[in-house]
Amino acid sequence: MQDRILKMLDNSDAFFALPGGIGTLEEIFQIASWAQLNIHHKPIGLLNVDGFFNKLLSFLDQAGEENFIPHSARQIFIFASTAEEMVDKLEDFVYKPDPVAAQIDWSKGNNSKKRKMDLSLHL
Repeated sequence: MQDRILKMLDNSDAFFALPGGIGTLEEIFQIASWAQLNIHHKPIGLLNVDGFFNKLLSFLDQAGEENFIPHSARQIFIFASTAEEMVDKLEDFVYKPDPVAAQIDWSKGNNSKKRKMDLSLHL
């Protein structure tokens, strides 16, 4: 799964998720955490078919209201009910960096290439 996400990160202009299960949620939050850490600046769209993601949206709003996540973390996600609305929102997306995360430098030394992170679990 890690290799697939890295390929998506390298080859995409945005991320777009349809309703799905645990694997979909894992990928959504991994990509969102990377955005929050300023590893990428790409929008993350969730197609909210028949309100599928409504409770996730409520959870994120509550987590922000209770200061478990910064407001900027909630802004990482773009919700839309139709594909046409999603395309419009993705095209209009403007990255708003988190002031703290924006200070993190993920590059190696003076090299402008992104640092490859080894996130695999070694037991």
